[in-house]
Amino acid sequence: MTETLAADTRMGRLELRVRNLGAQLAYYADGIGLTPLTDEPGAVTLGLAGVPVVRLTESKDLRPARPGAAGLFHTAVVYRDEKALAATLVSMFTKYPQTYAGSGDHLVSQAFYFTDPEGNGVELYHDRPRESWTWTHGQVAMDTLALDPARFVNDHLGGLDPATLPDATGELGHVHLSVGDIRSARDFYVSALGFEETLTFHGSALFVSAGGYHHHMAMNVWNSRGAGPRDHTLGMGVVDILVPTQEELGRAVERLTFAGHSTRYDGRTLGVLDPWNNEIRLTVG
Repeated sequence: MTETLAADTRMGRLELRVRNLGAQLAYYADGIGLTPLTDEPGAVTLGLAGVPVVRLTESKDLRPARPGAAGLFHTAVVYRDEKALAATLVSMFTKYPQTYAGSGDHLVSQAFYFTDPEGNGVELYHDRPRESWTWTHGQVAMDTLALDPARFVNDHLGGLDPATLPDATGELGHVHLSVGDIRSARDFYVSALGFEETLTFHGSALFVSAGGYHHHMAMNVWNSRGAGPRDHTLGMGVVDILVPTQEELGRAVERLTFAGHSTRYDGRTLGVLDPWNNEIRLTVG
C-alpha cells in the first residue's frame, strides 16, 4: 500500500500536559503571544488569529518524563509575517530571556528556539518562500546556519513599536519528536500513516510532510536512541492532524490497519499510537 496523505493535510493543535497551568498559560500567552480561544476547567486552548495551536491540560498528578525518554522534542509555531515573529522575539527576550535555547537558519526557514518553564521545547519560525527551497531526488535541502536574533529583529522590526502591529497570524507548523529509532519511525509515519519522507539526516533524524512542505513532523534519536514506549507523563499529549475529507480518514484507517496498527475510528476521528505511545489523532478540518 503506497498511498500518501492528501497534499492539503496540515497540522491541527498539540496538547501539552502541564503541572502548573497558570505559569504555562502565562508563558504561552504573555510571552509567545498566543491568544486563549477556549477556557474550560483544567484546560485552555491557545492560538493565533483564531487558529488553535496548543492546548494546555493541567495534570498535577503526573510526573515529568525520564531523561532519554521518547516524546516531544519541540512544538513549532510558524508565523506568516516576519514582523510578527520579530515582535514575538522582543516579547520573549523581555519577559523570558532565560528560556532562549538558540537559533538557526535552516535554508527553508528561520527559527528561534526556547524551552518552556516545564522543559518542553518550543520553536518559533518563519518560512522562506517555497520557490526558494531546493529539492534533490525528493530530499529538501536544510541546514543549520548562524542566525542572529538581534539582527533579525532589527531587519524586520526596526524602530516599529510591536504594540502597533496587527495581531500575528500563524499556526502549528510542525511537531518534532524524540524517538527510539529511525527505521520504526519511517515504518509508522511514512509507510503506515502516509506522510512523505522529505529528508533523512545522517540516519539520526527523519523529516516528513504532506504536499511538499519541508516537514509537518520530524523524529530524531539525538537524546533518545533506543527508547521504548512512553509512560503516561507530563509533556506531549495528543497531536492533531487535519485532513481534507472523510474519505481521506478512511484511507488512513486502511493503511494503518494493513500495517498492523490498532486504531480507534468513530467515523469522524481516527486515533492511533505510534511505536512510542505518542497519540496521533486525525480529523477532518
